[in-house]
Amino acid sequence: MKFFEPLFRPFAAWLRPLALASLVANVALIVTGAAVRLTDSGLGCPTWPRCTDESYTTTAAMGVHGVIEFGNRLLTFVLVGLAVACFFGALGHKPRRRSLIWLSVAVGFGIPMQGVVGGITVLTHLNPWVVGLHFLLSIALITVAYAFWRRIDEGDGAPAPLVPAPIRALGLLTTLASLSVVAVGVIVTGSGPHSGDRGAKRNGLDPAAISQVHADLVFLLVGLSVALWFALRAVQAPPAAVRAALTLVVVELAQGLIGFVQYFTHLPVILVAAHMLGAGLVWTATLAVLWSLRERPVLSPTAAATTAPAQEPVPAA
Repeated sequence: MKFFEPLFRPFAAWLRPLALASLVANVALIVTGAAVRLTDSGLGCPTWPRCTDESYTTTAAMGVHGVIEFGNRLLTFVLVGLAVACFFGALGHKPRRRSLIWLSVAVGFGIPMQGVVGGITVLTHLNPWVVGLHFLLSIALITVAYAFWRRIDEGDGAPAPLVPAPIRALGLLTTLASLSVVAVGVIVTGSGPHSGDRGAKRNGLDPAAISQVHADLVFLLVGLSVALWFALRAVQAPPAAVRAALTLVVVELAQGLIGFVQYFTHLPVILVAAHMLGAGLVWTATLAVLWSLRERPVLSPTAAATTAPAQEPVPAA
């Protein structure tokens, strides 16, 4: 491995910007996916892994829909490139940390898995449940990419709480509510008119009824987030935690406003796209709150030595 260290060193020097770029690109994948669906370009490339039966790239005969769908596929290569760069950076990071390496590997393997699910959506003619899984995989990738980015500046000590246990429980409850809002929002999308292709099936659920469930969960999430913000201020939590909670509330209110406006204006594509971007931002802001409630201290060499397992004595010859 030492032979390759000069190769890894430049990536290690830029590891934090690379990790942030990977996170941003995974959020951007939601937006490009929305563009595919909202322009009815979901079958712009009607097969997979090729774009047509004869070509891996779009053709002039496929028009703008082929360009949009193929452009979304190309973003996968950008994500893979960033994941490889982050992996090299994790290998070159000093001190080398196994946690960073494994997180970079998780991001790297998640991207082709996302591509395969995207291919299945095409092969199943945009089945709404498969399309929903495609979106939820993006949420999972954002989670891992965010963890990788934040772990760069942390130590490898055991997580130490920064707030009392009831506040941490409220933070976990808020996180579960946020994930529920995202998941039900996916189901709402599967019942709505923007299927990605005019001939694609919908999930058969009543859009009004499932939208009401989604709205109820949004109210619950906003209430929990506001309560968490007040609770953090009451216990004089670290300023970073208070700011993270306030940011989450602001992002949720903006996302909720977009959601209500798009519903009552019959889902104009520009607002639907903004709402999908907002879903990624709400989840990222939720992760920021969760991260701010604890810290991982840097282990000193002495502490690391005392926590290492004792070696068996070597018998005398």
